[in-house]
Amino acid sequence: MKAHTKETQATMTPEKSLEFLKEGNQRFQDNLKAHRNLLEQVNDTSEGQFPFATILSCIDSRVSAELVFDQGLGDIFSIRIAGNFVNQDILGSMEFASKLAGTKLIVVLGHTSCGAIKGACDNAKLGNLTAMLNNIKPAVNSIKEPKEESLRTSTNLEFVDNVSKKNVQLTIDRIRNESDVLADMEQKGEIMIVGAMYNVSDGSVTFFS
Repeated sequence: MKAHTKETQATMTPEKSLEFLKEGNQRFQDNLKAHRNLLEQVNDTSEGQFPFATILSCIDSRVSAELVFDQGLGDIFSIRIAGNFVNQDILGSMEFASKLAGTKLIVVLGHTSCGAIKGACDNAKLGNLTAMLNNIKPAVNSIKEPKEESLRTSTNLEFVDNVSKKNVQLTIDRIRNESDVLADMEQKGEIMIVGAMYNVSDGSVTFFS
């Protein structure tokens, strides 16, 4: 499989880009990676890059977007931060990726058993981590069940995963509300913004809007 070129990127639509990621994740689950000559891709992308998607994911070592979607060099912009939330710098990176570099799809990728989500659920305190986890607290507070405080902790994995999915949804809302550039591109059909959850137990990705 070759690296994307300006010509192949131009043929990508938001819908086709999403299908590429779905197909790549299925290959990953089936342990049937596409054949790539990575050194050849290094050479092919040495003078430019033409990725088709931008993926915001967690720093979790089990959730490398390039691997779980079976993509090669130059295929995706990968933005990683614990808890996959956005701030001004990340929004600016997304605007660069979409408006200037031509990606057609933005994916906010959460995952099951997320350590950052667990930390937010447990109200963890540790140096700069304390302030970082505040970005995830709105998702924790948005999940109303269970009401019992003893069940709203990292020990309740169902609660953790519900918070993780809600965090993805709230992150998408922030992208649309805080970036006029991306909101306008989405309204014009130039890009799609979707959410997804990666299951660390089986390698599958479930997409949702």
